[in-house]
Amino acid sequence: MKKPAKTCYSHLGGKLGTLLLENFIEKKWIAKDDVSDKHYYVTDLGTAEFTKLGIDLSLITEE
Repeated sequence: MKKPAKTCYSHLGGKLGTLLLENFIEKKWIAKDDVSDKHYYVTDLGTAEFTKLGIDLSLITEE
């Protein structure tokens, strides 16, 4: 059975997006300085691991 992967505007959303977010937090690939912060940042570990996956983090820009 195919599982849906939804988008929210131009971003990955839905259950897949939620599962990825939770997994990246659990693995400490992304983090927040404070629980009330709106945005996450990519940790040093995350930088190394995303790079291993072939993800070019230089494409991330501030919005």
